[in-house]
Amino acid sequence: MTRIHALAPILVLGLATSASLAADNHVVFNPDGIKWAAAPPSLPKGAQLAVLTGDPSKEGPFVMRAKFPAGYKIPAHTHPVDEVVTVISGTFHLGSGAKLDQAKGETIKAGGFFSMPQGMQHYAWVTGETIVQINGMGPWGIAYVNQSDDPRMSN
Repeated sequence: MTRIHALAPILVLGLATSASLAADNHVVFNPDGIKWAAAPPSLPKGAQLAVLTGDPSKEGPFVMRAKFPAGYKIPAHTHPVDEVVTVISGTFHLGSGAKLDQAKGETIKAGGFFSMPQGMQHYAWVTGETIVQINGMGPWGIAYVNQSDDPRMSN
């Protein structure tokens, strides 16, 4: 299994504008006010992220959204913290195990929810553009089950 990398590049990309707000500040986002940017190299190219509150690279709560283009796939991986996800739009496909297998898994439609414990091997794919919201406790990271699947290894 590869090393776990926090999503610190999010801050470099300027996605954490709301993270600079004090914890007691009121935070509001309407869909047209969300600022999307390319996801860090820890995810396959094509995804976009927006941090709504908190800082995924540091201790403490955070909320971020991920936007995946049609046909996007995330190979088998784990996270160092529990994963709590709500599907905002589109359809998200999720499976568990050490290898992405589109013949297996579950389909979660817009409005659906899933939660996985830290360290659980899982993979995902979408058929059409899909947006999910991830709520969690940092520091956040991703470790690919098979090192050859890690997009950071091909750079």
